[in-house]
Amino acid sequence: MNVLISLENRWTLMQSYFKSKGLARQHLDSFNDFIEERLQEIIDEQGEITTEIQGLKIKLGKIRIGKPRVREYDRGEHEITPMEARLRNLTYAAPLFLTMTPVENNIEGEPTEVYIGDLPIMIKSSIDPTSQLSPEELITIGEDPKDPGGYFIINGTEKVIVIQEDLATNRVLVDYGKPGSNITHTAKVISSAAGYRLPITVERVKDGSIQVSFSALPGKVPFGIFMRALGVTTDKDIVYMVSLDPEVQNELLPSLEQASSITTVEDALDFIGNRIAIGQKRENRIQKAEQVIDKYFLPHVGTTPTDRRKKAFYLAYVVNRVIELSLGRIEPDDKDHYANKRLKLAGDLFSSLFRVAFRAFIKDLQYQLEKSRLRARRLVLGSLVRADIVTERIRHALATGNWVGGRTGVSQLLDRTNWISTLSHLRRVISSLARGQPHFEARDLHGTQWGRMCPFETPEGPNSGLVKNLALMAQISVGISEKTIERMLKEMGVVDIEEIVRKVSEEEVSQDQYSGWSRVILNGRLIGYYEEGKVLASEIRKRRRRGEINNEVNVSYVSTEYGDEVRINCDSGRVRRPLLVLEDGEPLVTERDIERLRRGEIEFDDLVKEGKIEYVDPEEEENLYIAINAEDVTPEHTHLEIWPPTLLGITASMIPYPEHNQSPRNTYQSAMAKQALGLYAANYQLRTDTRAHLLHYPQKPLVKTRVLDEIGYNYRPAGNNAIFAIMSFSGYNMEDAILLNRSSVERGMYRSTFFRLYATEEVKYPGGQEDKVVVPEPGVRGFKGKEYYRLLEDNGIVSPEMEIKGGDVLIGKVSPQDSFRNSKN
Repeated sequence: MNVLISLENRWTLMQSYFKSKGLARQHLDSFNDFIEERLQEIIDEQGEITTEIQGLKIKLGKIRIGKPRVREYDRGEHEITPMEARLRNLTYAAPLFLTMTPVENNIEGEPTEVYIGDLPIMIKSSIDPTSQLSPEELITIGEDPKDPGGYFIINGTEKVIVIQEDLATNRVLVDYGKPGSNITHTAKVISSAAGYRLPITVERVKDGSIQVSFSALPGKVPFGIFMRALGVTTDKDIVYMVSLDPEVQNELLPSLEQASSITTVEDALDFIGNRIAIGQKRENRIQKAEQVIDKYFLPHVGTTPTDRRKKAFYLAYVVNRVIELSLGRIEPDDKDHYANKRLKLAGDLFSSLFRVAFRAFIKDLQYQLEKSRLRARRLVLGSLVRADIVTERIRHALATGNWVGGRTGVSQLLDRTNWISTLSHLRRVISSLARGQPHFEARDLHGTQWGRMCPFETPEGPNSGLVKNLALMAQISVGISEKTIERMLKEMGVVDIEEIVRKVSEEEVSQDQYSGWSRVILNGRLIGYYEEGKVLASEIRKRRRRGEINNEVNVSYVSTEYGDEVRINCDSGRVRRPLLVLEDGEPLVTERDIERLRRGEIEFDDLVKEGKIEYVDPEEEENLYIAINAEDVTPEHTHLEIWPPTLLGITASMIPYPEHNQSPRNTYQSAMAKQALGLYAANYQLRTDTRAHLLHYPQKPLVKTRVLDEIGYNYRPAGNNAIFAIMSFSGYNMEDAILLNRSSVERGMYRSTFFRLYATEEVKYPGGQEDKVVVPEPGVRGFKGKEYYRLLEDNGIVSPEMEIKGGDVLIGKVSPQDSFRNSKN
């Protein structure tokens, strides 16, 4: 057996993982994807700005991000460091420059790079200069070299975007109808594209007919009529689009009978238009129905008239799933299975926020252009742009936590109680479910959370099970373009669904020819069929291991007696974890690879590129046979855990021998570890935290787990090693009370300092008047009395190291009377 399976060799892999990934990597990867890819995509979605002015439009080009900087009151600018932003209550942000080209009467003008606003920069992201600095250089600019990054600085305070857990969008989820209702089976799709989230529901009624509904359309529309409205006029085409299986096709009869009176596309659109544009002309009703279908029905498939046929195929697939559920061929989807969940990080949340801010910016620019032209002024784009629209919208959302789409608490003040509380906050996952409801299934630990969510680290009370933390080796997919994967699948021989329907419909081939083929589903969308699904799934995995396919792609093969499916995922937000690949019971990683890792010649990611370790998502994991321990490995096993304790999160992995505790005790410790006082940051003397605790003599724990060194806890420890006697003593130590040895307290045990910030600003007012920090004179309105100001020096500020008591003035400040802000002390 390969020597890799030894404990020390597997631990080397763990160390390599932590060294190359860090513990805030999920935030950094997501934000880097936003600035490198998605930002330009949002600009390209808009493409150009049209105006009411005849013949004038503005073409939008490339967007560029400058370096973090601050603009002073005197209009001067200079580059800024994170520490300066903290000290001066500034936002650590970089300017955005967008290339705009005016086009008048089809004649392009000179392209101009215009400043459109400021974008807050995530600390340690690829665009942040501090990510390129060595530990020594970080110290010179006042940063803690161990700081993980992954947060923002807004108005001087550190803000973290908390990971949001949600149901996967653009996927079909089927379920039974409510007991006693007329609806027997349902399917739901949350269609999400370009900032929209629109749920679509397909329901099967007791009489066997199928109805379609979505938020922009009042009431329910029979399936057959909706398919005609999408351009599929013949019953034969509708039937073949839904399935090539005669038993499923027979179930469509009630739906086709419902639609028998409506035979043309126009009639179907008029039927839908009657619900939206009641009492209007037929042409208007048809036009309105077309607009609603194009814009609000399955927008992720497309939003143009040419996309209607694709939408018909998607709807047919949804109906197929409902019928298969009604026939007992498939089970209802488990909403709590992690394959049906997606996590939204800084990149996803910033995309939706910037999209809304940019639309407001475009609207304002259109107004400014039209106003400027009415006044017959020369077109100067730089002077018409109001950059504060983008800047303020983004800053306000980060400062308050109120996001677009009605979400609250998205950004929070970064917890700096100790090192562990900071790391835990960066890895926290919050569910969107209401806290007041029981939601027992959602709160329970699901089998698919193994190695993805910590089983212990969750709060007590109403948030229990809804607020979770990532496990040690959990990674979140960034996502890649579907088009690349679709192209590759066609090259591999996947036959397009449209081509099959055309051939069968025109009777070029019999439907039996394809009835045994496997369905190929990409990101929840049926794209075609393949003769041998198992072979296709195996080939995709081989290509991924050879590096021919991006390792973000995951594939699973699902087989039932009624048919097979190959499910391929390449979207963002899937929680994945790395596993060692086994072949014939032997790991592909060799002793030589381990030695190269120890010498620093290769990194963890190099083994992933070589296909010796692979990241799997919850759906692909259903196909695998994973050994937890080396001694469990058999030739049938496909994968081996890198390090079994990585099923725990950061705080739970600090507990020595957690398997010997009662389960709730581990949960209590996971909460209490975040309350311990210690050294929360090495640069505490330079920071101006509103509140901060510092333990004078923090110690490394005498009994520790291996993970402690890797997460940096031994460099920023919290707490002391105390010697305890568990005994009764005079009755004063009952319940949770303890007695402390007097001499230990006198020697400084658990001695800590609490810092609180008192701050004020001198403001200049119109007319040359200004605030002054001085010792107030007796004649000033609001003067308290000399004894209150006894500690102030001539500059109006308290002397260092003075003993103070409640009510003493620490800063003397005098304001002009007409500012309505009399003497503030």
